[in-house]
Formats: sequence, structure tokens, C-alpha cells
Amino acid sequence: MNVLVLNVGSSTLKFQLIRTDADAISSDADIRLAGGAIERIGGEAIIRARGRDGAARVHTAQLRDIRAAIDWVVRWLASPESGDGIAGIAEIDAVGHRVVHGGEEFQHSVLIDEAVLRQVEATIDLAPLHNPYNLKGMEAVRELLGPSMPQAAVFDTAFHHTIPDHAFLYAIPYSLYRRHRIRRYGFHGTSHRYVAYRYRKLTGTTRENTRLVTLHLGNGASACAIRAGDSLDTSMGFTPLEGLVMGTRSGDLDPAVLDYIGEKEGYTLPQVEALLNKQSGLLGISGLTSDMRELLAEAEENDDRRAWLAIEIFCYRVRKYIGAYLAAIDGADAIVFTGGIGENSPAVRARVLGGLGWMGVDFDPSANRDMVGGRAGRITRDGSRLAAWVIPTDEEVLIARDTYRLLSGSETRY
Repeated sequence: MNVLVLNVGSSTLKFQLIRTDADAISSDADIRLAGGAIERIGGEAIIRARGRDGAARVHTAQLRDIRAAIDWVVRWLASPESGDGIAGIAEIDAVGHRVVHGGEEFQHSVLIDEAVLRQVEATIDLAPLHNPYNLKGMEAVRELLGPSMPQAAVFDTAFHHTIPDHAFLYAIPYSLYRRHRIRRYGFHGTSHRYVAYRYRKLTGTTRENTRLVTLHLGNGASACAIRAGDSLDTSMGFTPLEGLVMGTRSGDLDPAVLDYIGEKEGYTLPQVEALLNKQSGLLGISGLTSDMRELLAEAEENDDRRAWLAIEIFCYRVRKYIGAYLAAIDGADAIVFTGGIGENSPAVRARVLGGLGWMGVDFDPSANRDMVGGRAGRITRDGSRLAAWVIPTDEEVLIARDTYRLLSGSETRY
């Protein structure tokens, strides 16, 4: 089955065409037929597309909206440039969508029908920056490929539906949860679920015996405590703002800070929220950039004090969450790094794990240096009581697999 995986943003579209089936899933032999990303939708869009030959190509096109962007993708997949035109419309068997927020209604991936569309629409208040565009992607596919084209929704929040109420509730009046569903939802669930699965495959661990702290570290960052294969706690909360320090997000802070900033700076609440989401984190502390690679270069080459400070605050917050989640799940067998920073920054991993020898982390600097560029492996020595791993995430392949499972009637276990 060829599944077109779509990740729709307000002005961006990421896509992959993935061939998968039961045999591919069991042997991790899914095939990426094509993929790419479109930026600046709404004007002169920049398109980076990669066909079956693996070569990256850059295009530009006037794409006024999401529908036009998806139409471009479908046409490109049918063109010789994508691979002799055999990955075209007739070769798309289904479409899988990444959907940011499923609220409390969606606890698993689902096939999309009218009822699902309306329920996703009902969650827009919970994710106004994401779900409206996810919904537009579903509607555009229906218009372009016809109502008979199967579509599936895979929710970032779904993996975290196993978090118990004592962990997902905030200590605010319970009536606010009852009326408005104010609670911890968690995000990056597809990534945390995938690396937990890959850890089991790599180590031969059963789902029931899986105890992990997974760290998705990128421009967005989150931690997850996993026991018996289930998410029991996660650092992102009602929105993706809570938790770890991120590229431009503040992460945890005293909520009284919002009113204080508003009063002192003359900001409205939306302006304060924008500051915390888009001007804080690594960018806000360093005053330079939200990119960890650039910060590390600036810190090492010029000994920039604020660059070092941003890096240390980022790593310190991760270490705090590791300690908290080890306590929450009564210890773990491994810490797993993933995401752009987690997979490719030995320096950050070393800083996060440094000083954790007392809890049984026997860090291997040589293995850590070598674990970059999509490699998966352990970065602690043999016999380490608490292991640390690097496992590249692959949310797209999991979305493709969920889509296949839903259509084939097989179990989609979280």
C-alpha cells in the first residue's frame, strides 16, 4: 500500500509517499518513494522535493493555499521527475495526516469520515494554530482525490491518553476541567511512541517490560515517562508551551509572570503569549538564535557567555525532567534521545548525561561522538545500570503504518 503522509501547517506542507504493508512493518522494510517540503504557502512558495533517485530538487511556484500545495504534490508525484511517473494519483492508495490535537475524544488513530471532520473541528479551540490547517488538508485531499480516497488521522496527543488523572490534572478548580477540559494533553506522541517501539526492536524487550524516559529534543522539545509501553507522564501540557526549554518557547515558568510582563511592558495577554512562544527559549536567553548548532558554534568559537547560558539552561531542564520521571515510573532501563538535537548533538547529550553517574549512567564519550547522522545505538558502556540510547524518530512511517493498519483491520496498539 502506498500512503501519502501529509503534515500541514499554516504556511508549510511536509509530505512523504511511503510503501508499507504487514511484511514491511514486521521487518522495518517500509520504502520511502518520494518526499519533500513546501514553505511560504500563500505566495511564491519554495518547494524542496526528493524523488525515488534520492536527489533533492528545488522549485518555486505560486501556491495560494493548502489545496494548491497538495495539488502540486499530487501532480509532481505523477511526473517523471518523482520516479518515472509511477507514483502518481493511481498509485496513492491512502492518505495519512498528522493532526496535532485530538482532545479527549481521539485516543487512537482513526479513519476520517464526516463525524471525524466535525470532531477535529470541535478541537480547534484547543489548538488554534494547528488544527484548522490539519482540517484544511483533509478537506483538500477529499476535493482533489475524491471522497473515496481513504484518509486517516494520527494524533500527536493520542499516545498520551494513558496518562493517569493524577498526572494530567492541574491543581486548579476541578470544575474548570469539567467545563473546559483544561488538563495536560501532551504532544510529540507519535515520536515518543515510535522510538519506544524501535527501542523494543533493537533490544528485544517486550512491551510489558519497557521502562523508558524518552527525550524528543528539537526546536520543540518534550520528555515522556513510559512504563509497560504506555505514556504515564509528559512534559508538554495543555499546549506545547509547557515543559522543557525549546528553540523559541520558554517552557515551565511561574504563571504570575504573564501578568507581570503585561503590566511592566504594556503588553496584552496575546502579546505575552506570543513572546513566550516565539521570542523566548534558546533565542530569548542567547539573544542570537534558536538553532542549537549555531549556539554551540558561537559558544565554542567565541566563548559567548549568553550562548553558553542558553545551552546550560536547556540541558539543565532536561536533566531535571529525567530525574522527575525516573521517580514517577520507579526507575527505568534506558534514556532515549531523539529529535534534531537529540539525534545529532553529542555535545548536548554529554551535558545532559554528565553528572548522572550516581544513578548508574556509565557514559561512553566515544560512542556518543559517533552517534550522529541517523545512526541508532547505545551511548553508555556495557553493564551500565541505566543505559542511554540515540534512536532517530520517524513519525511519517508510523503515520503510514497506522493508516495501513486501519484499512487492513489489523490492531493499532499504542
